[in-house]
Amino acid sequence: MIYRRKTYKINPNKLDEFNDFFHTYLYPNQLKHGAKLIGRWANEARNEITAIWEYDSFSHYETIEKQIRTSSLYLKAQEQKKQLGKLYYESNQDFLTTTAEPHTYHPPKHIVSAASVILDDANNMLLIKGPRRGWEIPGGQVEEGESLIDAAKREAKEESGVDIEIVKFCGVFQNVAASISNNLFLAKAVGGELTTSPESLEVGFYPIGVALEMVTWNNFRQRIECCLNAKNQPFFVAF
Repeated sequence: MIYRRKTYKINPNKLDEFNDFFHTYLYPNQLKHGAKLIGRWANEARNEITAIWEYDSFSHYETIEKQIRTSSLYLKAQEQKKQLGKLYYESNQDFLTTTAEPHTYHPPKHIVSAASVILDDANNMLLIKGPRRGWEIPGGQVEEGESLIDAAKREAKEESGVDIEIVKFCGVFQNVAASISNNLFLAKAVGGELTTSPESLEVGFYPIGVALEMVTWNNFRQRIECCLNAKNQPFFVAF
């Protein structure tokens, strides 16, 4: 195995835009062609991002890079970079080899998340407004030793201040390229008080029709619609 260490020097004010670009274009394209992301870190000043990728060999890395540079997602990424302007000042990379074989640690290959469509007694839907993706339903990554239901409840409380009761499991949206499985639930609000957080700049309950129009990020609206359509549950959507 070899490891590629890629470091970007960025404007701290561009961190959210850079993260969005990374997860939308760079990360899924690398995974699709066979690279493995070991980890990604920001320094305390938030002006330097380091990512470490794993490959079977240097020739494996070269093959992947050639495939990526002829892919449609790479071309889309170049167009997006032009629109966003300069996301980073400079970048550099080097290659590392492990000293721990055959006992190398391999991190989990998939991310499991849980989210809920939450309704109040008047059948209004709870939405939060995040700093990157705009309006969406509460949800996030499942922590170690935590059940899907407990994760959905925790995320709702942390992001909105609302206590919920899970009504039922609805289905799964799987981002195959990014190795993310999002488990979706229908829930009802049972207590708490609406509260903002760093992950939710605004929170509120809205009529379902209004709420659906507010959600514009990728396929997030489709996820909500699937949770509200009992006839097609449980559902599994891969993309």
